[in-house]
Amino acid sequence: MREIVHIQAGQCGNQIGTKFWEVISDEHGIDPAGNYVGDSSLQIDRINVYYNEASPHKYVPRAVLVDLEPGTMDSVRSGSFGQLFRPDNFIFVFHCFFNIKDTQHEVLWRSREVYWAQFLKNF
Repeated sequence: MREIVHIQAGQCGNQIGTKFWEVISDEHGIDPAGNYVGDSSLQIDRINVYYNEASPHKYVPRAVLVDLEPGTMDSVRSGSFGQLFRPDNFIFVFHCFFNIKDTQHEVLWRSREVYWAQFLKNF
C-alpha cells in the first residue's frame, strides 16, 4: 500500500489543498474533526493512503501546510476542516526568502515526521 504525504504551499496551494481534503474526507467518511463516520468497508480499506490514525476511528491528514503570510494559514485553521490538521504541520515562514534553505529543511523534516508517524504512532 502506498502512503502519500501531501505538501501544500502558498495561498493557492493551501486553498486548493483545503478543498482537496474536504473532498477526500467526504469520500472516506471522515468528518471535519477527523472522526470516521462512514458506513462502508471500502472507505476505511485504503484510508491510510492519505491519513494517519491518531487514535481508534480518529484520523489526521498526512499533510504539511506552508505559507509566507499568516492570513492564508488563519483562513485554513478557521475553515470548516481546519481542525482536521495537526497544528504542528503548519509551517509559517515570516522571514520570506532570506532564509529559504532553513525553510526547505523544515518542510522536508516535517514531511518525514508526517510520513514516519504511522510507524512511531506519535512524534
